[in-house]
Amino acid sequence: MDIKQILLFGLLVGLLAPGWSLRSSRCFPEQDLKDAAERELRSHFREPPQNLKPLGPSYSCPVEMFTQQPPTHLKDRSLSPWGYVRETMEDHFPSTYTRALCLCTGCVLIQNSQLVESHDYNSALVVQSMVFLKKELCRDKEKYRLKPVRVEVAVGCTCTRANSTP
Repeated sequence: MDIKQILLFGLLVGLLAPGWSLRSSRCFPEQDLKDAAERELRSHFREPPQNLKPLGPSYSCPVEMFTQQPPTHLKDRSLSPWGYVRETMEDHFPSTYTRALCLCTGCVLIQNSQLVESHDYNSALVVQSMVFLKKELCRDKEKYRLKPVRVEVAVGCTCTRANSTP
C-alpha cells in the first residue's frame, strides 16, 4: 500500500464511521424512533440541562437588575446578560431545545457613577456545536433512520469590543 491508498482509506473510514456505531444507520418503524433516538443520544452524549426558564414575549436590557442583590445564575450576573428561548425542530431528536438570546446589544457598565448599557462594547452570542439525530426516510419508504447532525446552538453571551473599521 502506498501513501495515497493509506490516506484514501483513512478518509473513507472517517466519512463512513465518524465515531458512531452502525446502529445509527439501521431503519426503525416510526413508533420505535423515539426510543431508538433516546438510546443513541444517551450512549454518546451527556444530557444538557433542561430546567431553563424561557423568556417571555417582551424583554429588555435589565440594567436595573445590577443595583439589586447579586443573582446566583451566571446569565444574570454577566455584563452581557441573556435569557433562553425554546426552539423546535420536528424531524430531529431531541425535537425541542433551548438557545440563549442576548438581552442587551451593548454591555452593562458603570459610566460616570451610573449603571448604563454601553454601546462602546457589544453583547455577542457564545455558540456550541451540539449533536441531534435527524429523522430520514429509508429506501423502503416505510421506516426511518437516525442520522447524527451537528447544530450550532447559542449557549450564552459575552461582552466584546465593538466592531469598528479603522
